[in-house]
Amino acid sequence: MNRGEREIGSREEIDAILREADVCRLAMALDGVPYVIPLSFGYDGRALYIHTGRTGRKIDCFLGNRRVCFEAERSVRIIENPRRACGWSFSFESVVGHGTIEEIRDPAGKEHALNRIMEHYTGKTWTFDPEVLPKTRLWRIAVDTVTGRRNRRP
Repeated sequence: MNRGEREIGSREEIDAILREADVCRLAMALDGVPYVIPLSFGYDGRALYIHTGRTGRKIDCFLGNRRVCFEAERSVRIIENPRRACGWSFSFESVVGHGTIEEIRDPAGKEHALNRIMEHYTGKTWTFDPEVLPKTRLWRIAVDTVTGRRNRRP
């Protein structure tokens, strides 16, 4: 990290950013070609959870290279400087992490993942139609490393 004064050293603060972020951007690569997408997600303190369609480019990436990188942020706003173009900036708190993605296949694991996603956005857990679970692809990203950074400006 270039600017140490912006580093977030507390795992509790990093977890809070992940819990309050609206979107997670997931980066992956296949055959040397990078790919990044915004996703809805859930988080349980150890892993991120996402759902996908049955097929597609990201599925191809997951199956060809299980290593991924993710990014999420909160409290983002532009800081204007009406006198100096280079005085413009952002106030933010962000998290970047790396992990390994794997598909969740068992019904209990799928329900756990879906509830982490739904809880993230609604604040509550749900009951899912048992006929839907086999048709839904869910993925777990085991977090290997995570760092946080902030730039708080008035």
